[in-house]
Amino acid sequence: MELLILKSNQHYIRVREDGFETVNLDRASVFPMDQMDRVRDHAARLKTKGFESVHIRKLILSETDL
Repeated sequence: MELLILKSNQHYIRVREDGFETVNLDRASVFPMDQMDRVRDHAARLKTKGFESVHIRKLILSETDL
């Protein structure tokens, strides 16, 4: 499964109704690949809010037996 995720420097981003916050990976907002336009809009807003080095990254999840 492939998902989109936002990063600022080495921090992951959580999208909230009232803005954005930096979090660990387990609390970050993730988006399906078909929401790229929405993620690009979030990235642009992050830059205007003073977040540095904003990047859109692809998170690849796989499931295997233990």
